[in-house]
Amino acid sequence: MRSLELKIPPLLWLALSAAAMYGCTALMPHWRLPLALPVRAGFAGLWVVAGVVIAALGVLAFRRHATTANPLTPEAASQIVSTGIFAHSRNPMYLGMALCLTGWALWLAHPLALLGVVLFIACLQRFQIRPEERILLQKFGEPYAEYLRRVRRWC
Repeated sequence: MRSLELKIPPLLWLALSAAAMYGCTALMPHWRLPLALPVRAGFAGLWVVAGVVIAALGVLAFRRHATTANPLTPEAASQIVSTGIFAHSRNPMYLGMALCLTGWALWLAHPLALLGVVLFIACLQRFQIRPEERILLQKFGEPYAEYLRRVRRWC
């Protein structure tokens, strides 16, 4: 399974998860929850907006610190970003994506759609986050280890 590490961009994981979630709802439409459109849209919209804001704060922090935001090349990072949103979450971009997927699940109003969020998080954890952390720990040593101890992975 190591061959998949850092090979699939997180945005592709997001798209695959969203498609799978939609597929579940299409295969079993009778399981859809009877939520009115305004309720679904309102809740879904809140989660998506929160996700976009959190992810954007992460990208802006990387740009402000002039380090790479490319998730496939963590070895290219020039420094540890531990301020702003990164003082609260080590992975705000991934957290933002998970929140957007949660909004998508709420929009779909299907219980199986939430499994897509769980699957997305599990795949990112295994194939993206752990390898990133391993590489960054090798590159930055104790300062990064201290950051790992101080800040939670997701929130």
